[in-house]
Amino acid sequence: MPFKRKSRGRSKGGKGSSGTVQCAMCGQQVPRDKAKKVTRRSSLVDAQLARELRQKGTYMGSWIDTKYYCVSCAVHRGIVKVRARDERRMRPRRRF
Repeated sequence: MPFKRKSRGRSKGGKGSSGTVQCAMCGQQVPRDKAKKVTRRSSLVDAQLARELRQKGTYMGSWIDTKYYCVSCAVHRGIVKVRARDERRMRPRRRF
């Protein structure tokens, strides 16, 4: 049977089954290596106040918020884009 992607949409390689995670948007159970992981830094203090405190020399702590999305929710939210057949096998450039 033909397949669209060399990896078949997963990043597990030949390691057997992987654990599942729950989609943050719809609650679907998705394999960990197939789910799209989004990591954001969150702070308790708003940006303007944090800037002033940082100028005074205060250490501003923050926590890392990690969410997993299934492929359909990631496409819906714009985390990943639908690509043409020619572009599918090429890796998109990372934005930093």
